Amino acid sequence: MSRIGKKIIEIPENVSIEVKDKKILVKGKHGVLEQFLTDGIEIEIKENKLFVLRKNDLKTTRSCHGLIRALVQNMIKGVTEKFSKTLIAEGVGYKFQIDKKVLILTMGYSHPIQIEIPEDLSINLESPTKLLVSGIEKQKVGLLASEIREIRPPEPYKGKGIRYENEKILRKAGKTGK
Repeated sequence: MSRIGKKIIEIPENVSIEVKDKKILVKGKHGVLEQFLTDGIEIEIKENKLFVLRKNDLKTTRSCHGLIRALVQNMIKGVTEKFSKTLIAEGVGYKFQIDKKVLILTMGYSHPIQIEIPEDLSINLESPTKLLVSGIEKQKVGLLASEIREIRPPEPYKGKGIRYENEKILRKAGKTGK
């Protein structure tokens, strides 16, 4: 039995959950999310508790049991309290700017890089070198943050580049002179 799949999910008061023909719909104060369920997985709701159950012991059902439970848990957390990732630009002249629905990155290249901001995500500039990506879907927040970081990942000698807020960069020693 999946250790994650058999955990019970507590449903907060301000969240409503509907299960209709292989689809789960979660509504909260920040929005609405939906997820399709795989064959062999059932959702049961009793007294503000959600149980993810499997109908059979096929390998595919067992492998999806914990996954579906984690996805539902993330949906509930996303509609109650948004997910967020903070990115920091380190380096001389490295900065972030927002112009309407476009994020402009000045990262030491010959041209500024522009990224379209998706409708369901929000980006806030805390300072020209600090950026907060937030939204209700954990996967989309992480994907956009990783795409921004990929433009100029931190290098190991001086630590210049875009990094996550709590990310530790292993520094290498430079060349030693004679």
